[in-house]
Amino acid sequence: MPILFIVGVVALIGFSMYFSWLSAKRRREGIGVVAAQLGLRFNPEKQYDLAKRYGFMNALRKGSKRYAFNVIEGAHEGHQVEVFDYHYETHSTDSKGRRQTHHHYFSFFVLTLPAAFPELTIAREGIFSKIAQALGHDDIDFESHEFSRRFCVRSKDKKFAYDFCNAQMIEYLMTSDGFSIEVEGASLAMAFTKRLDPSALAHNLGRLIRLRSLMPDYLFEGA
Repeated sequence: MPILFIVGVVALIGFSMYFSWLSAKRRREGIGVVAAQLGLRFNPEKQYDLAKRYGFMNALRKGSKRYAFNVIEGAHEGHQVEVFDYHYETHSTDSKGRRQTHHHYFSFFVLTLPAAFPELTIAREGIFSKIAQALGHDDIDFESHEFSRRFCVRSKDKKFAYDFCNAQMIEYLMTSDGFSIEVEGASLAMAFTKRLDPSALAHNLGRLIRLRSLMPDYLFEGA
């Protein structure tokens, strides 16, 4: 019985690894197809340097062993863009003192802006943002009370936050969901809490372009 049990466990692990490999392969191929359709370059390999390049962004600072992969990049509708899967690790200890490793994955979209801006983050209100507010990290309030209730907006430069979150931007964000926004330096980024299906990448790249189009032209004057 112990031998059969061990054989069963080994077989289960083997099947799990195989299906994980097969899923990653299908995802990689799907992203490659999307990149080709959009006329963008595709690189499925792990890229630690890309993670460092955007390391100033809050969404990419978490955990350890951070890297990007399945990267598609290039010029799209007049803008330089990068879309990639992202990985980082966190660790915990169970009730028996055993150290456990947790792997986290999500999708990240970046558009390069023609000017540099102060840090700005926009995310749906949640338990963690409320805790941060309780600790004195207040978000910025807007005339739209509904927008202020649903979104946590933070920036040391309130004028830029108000310029970015103009009436049209607020209207668009109120009808959008599933991602957080970060602007810092010459980067406009969208972060998701999970890896998106390859079929959703083009649509969300379009949403990133839409965000850029809603930034007022006067923000770029003299750039």
